[in-house]
This record gives sequence, C-alpha cells and structure tokens, in this order.
Amino acid sequence: MSNNTIKRLTVPEIFLKKNKSKIVSLVSYTAQIARIVDKYTDVILVGDSMGMVLYGKKNTLSVTKEMMIEHGKAVVENTKRSLVVVDLPFGTYESSKKKAFNVAAEILSRTGASAVKLEGGIELADTINYLVERGIPVMGHVGLMPQRINIKGKFVSQGKSSAEIKKIIADAKSVESAGAFSMVVEAVKESLGKKITKSVNIPTIGIGAGKYCDGQILVTDDMLGLFDSFTPKFVKKYANLHKDIDEAIEKYREEVLNGIFPSTKNSYY
Repeated sequence: MSNNTIKRLTVPEIFLKKNKSKIVSLVSYTAQIARIVDKYTDVILVGDSMGMVLYGKKNTLSVTKEMMIEHGKAVVENTKRSLVVVDLPFGTYESSKKKAFNVAAEILSRTGASAVKLEGGIELADTINYLVERGIPVMGHVGLMPQRINIKGKFVSQGKSSAEIKKIIADAKSVESAGAFSMVVEAVKESLGKKITKSVNIPTIGIGAGKYCDGQILVTDDMLGLFDSFTPKFVKKYANLHKDIDEAIEKYREEVLNGIFPSTKNSYY
C-alpha cells in the first residue's frame, strides 16, 4: 500500500471498535518514534507524561500547553494512519468550561490532532459535554489520574475499597454520558477494568487495567526499556534499549579514546 492511499483513522472509527476489535495504542512524543509507531497503532496519545519521560520532571504538573502543542505537531506531521490525541495539561481546563474549550480548540487547530484527552469523572462531565457539543472530540481518563498526584501523594493503583470502586464506575458512566468517544482506564484491578468495560458503551483503553478492556496503551519509552527511572507493574518491556544505548555509547567512547573512530571508512579524502 502506498503512502498516498493511507487514511488516518477517525474518532467514529475508533468508537465503532467497541466489542469488535482490540484498539492498539501507544504514547509517543517525538517524530522519530511516532513514524515507527504509526505503522502498528490505532491511536497515538501525545501524553503529558512527557514531563517525566522526556524532561526528567518528577510528575506531569509542570507540562505546559506550548509543550503539548509542539510535540503534538511533531507527531501529527510525521504520522499518516493513527488517530492522534493530545492531553490537556494540568491547570488548562479545570477552572471553567470556556477556558477548557479555548485551550482544546487551540491545541487541535495548531497541531492537527483529532481529539484531546482530559482526566476526571463526574466533576468534569459538564466540561466534556461542553467541548463535545462544540465540536471537540474528547477521550476521558478515569482510575489513577496522574495530574492529581498531590492529592494522592504517590502513584498507586485505585479502586481498592468498595467506595472507590463505586466512584470509579460512576466516573466512567459520567464520562460516557457527557459524550466522550472513549476513555483511558488506569491502574485498577483487572476485575474492575472488566466491570467498567461492560458498564459503558464506549471503548475503554486500559493501562494497568487488565486484559478485558477494549484496547491497551503503554508509553512507548517504557515498553522499549528506554525510561529507567521506575517501571510500573503494568509495563511489559519488549526491548531493553536503555542497555543497548549504554553499551553503544561506551563503545563509541572507547573507540574515540583509542583512535579507532573515525576510520578511513568514516573520513573524507
């Protein structure tokens, strides 16, 4: 198939995958990685986790709208097939529906992405509905919400008590009722992920939510073994590129110090 015939997946097409085919998703922030990922994924999320993965921050709270836009543009411009979704960063959508719309509209218009994602349940339902009614597709996010790290104190799985389980299910139903076309479900027991998936009529995309979700998502850098600061339980490493890079750079250093590189093959004459 030539590149000219590849069509980007749409929001309705992702929505219609519910109960039909698994949704393959990855988080990506850069042109180089996105080009590779795009061949295999249905959804690419430009996540605010870039704050930790790319910029070495301790959480996602310092990520700005401009950072999301620049990385969003890089991903959209270097992909052809996957639906691209961009996170709304902390502090850009919580205070008012109008502010959320203005930020989301700017992100979509400047990046060319197809949708935004925001964290929240019942308390953000009105905002989700406000955006959707004005033409902005929204992916929800329930369960563990990394932007609320200061409330929780640390990144831990959610839904451990009956009250928490009821709250997360209610959040998921509110997100669906508000008009979201899909939702991320993060860091909950597999049984709860299954229950949420059966409780809503929009696709659930799990990250640490078990195999019964309608799709799965991981941070590409995590599954490639690039991000080594910590590894969440839900991450499966399909490669260990951190080790490969470390060994390659060590070899480069040795060859420079010993006068092996550059060789005649790497020199102009």
